[in-house]
Amino acid sequence: MAQSFFVKTDLRTAADVINTYIVTGSISGECVDRYRIPTETGAVEVMVFEKYYYRVGNRLSLTVVLDDLTGVTRVRSIGSGGGNGVFLNFDWGSADSFAASPYQALRDYL
Repeated sequence: MAQSFFVKTDLRTAADVINTYIVTGSISGECVDRYRIPTETGAVEVMVFEKYYYRVGNRLSLTVVLDDLTGVTRVRSIGSGGGNGVFLNFDWGSADSFAASPYQALRDYL
């Protein structure tokens, strides 16, 4: 499941808060890549995380896209990879939990 929301802080602060929350606040969370694209009207930052979830017995992926192209920082998070079968993509809600991490990290900026 994907989540999208706006925050009352600049893009760089929002990205740093998310990174700290997932990487520092977790034993197995890691930032796989972080890429910033400057534009004439702002910037776009894409962050990819992985984290091991005991609930499903494997690593999940979280993609976070931040932009301030409209003058307000928008955050979009997409969790995936929680299914543990070839045809069955049931993850016990782990991908949704991971996708909610940026929202939880930025709750003071909503």
